[in-house]
Amino acid sequence: MKLTQLPISRRSLAIAAGLVGTLSLAIGAHAALSVRALDAAKAVATEQVALPVNKPSKLALVIGNGHYPDAGDPLAQPINDARSLTRALRRDGFDVDVVEDATKDDMSRAIERLKGRIKQDAVVMLFFGGYGVQTGRESYMIPVDATIWKESDVRREGVSVESVLDVMKDHGARAKLVVLDASRRNPYERRFRAFSHGLAPIAAPDNALILSSATPGKVADDSKGENSVLISELLNNLSVKESGAEAVFNQTRVAVSRASDGEQVPSVSSSLLEDVRFGATESANAGS
Repeated sequence: MKLTQLPISRRSLAIAAGLVGTLSLAIGAHAALSVRALDAAKAVATEQVALPVNKPSKLALVIGNGHYPDAGDPLAQPINDARSLTRALRRDGFDVDVVEDATKDDMSRAIERLKGRIKQDAVVMLFFGGYGVQTGRESYMIPVDATIWKESDVRREGVSVESVLDVMKDHGARAKLVVLDASRRNPYERRFRAFSHGLAPIAAPDNALILSSATPGKVADDSKGENSVLISELLNNLSVKESGAEAVFNQTRVAVSRASDGEQVPSVSSSLLEDVRFGATESANAGS
């Protein structure tokens, strides 16, 4: 059988060659795009793994009140204490709102600011240095512009410690820390019918830790130093790297008691459900 030879022109060969080249380029481009897409996917995955977990916020409201018109001589230590503690907390990663010689309006606005800053899982701390007064088994922080002539004025003019703890709890704070250096002699006591000395026990919500400069119902005299004994010892213990808050507060209580030969024994009240650490990495705090 004899096959007939088909005539193929040069133009046909050129077209065929062009088609083969185009197809090869298309296949090569598709392969290159696939490799690039795979590389990009790997890069995104790697970047997602490397991204830090959202950091739990650490907030503090620090109030130092020293100049009370109705209380005679100004208190020198509360403002120094507020400034020293603010520096220490900021080194530990706290976002600190500090207020000095706060009026009732100043304190109310500061608490409102705190409300707006609290996020779920936050560690929130309150420090108050100044005069504190108990009435009706509740402890009140006294603003510098308070006008107090009778015991019932304390509830109207003061700010309840428990009310600030309620703000922390209601807005989802994970842990609530309170330091009160306010167990001083009540400057308004001579105007009261009933005896009022020191602070009342603080009703703490869940996962809270409270350090007060004296046991409930007791008062502490101011020392001669730039800072109060309570804050001096607290700062010493805060300088220990990655210390647990409960350990820091208890060590401060022991140190103040020793420094005063037992004349001043701070109070520590804890309902902590976890270990909250000062100066720790955020990942360590999140995993604690």
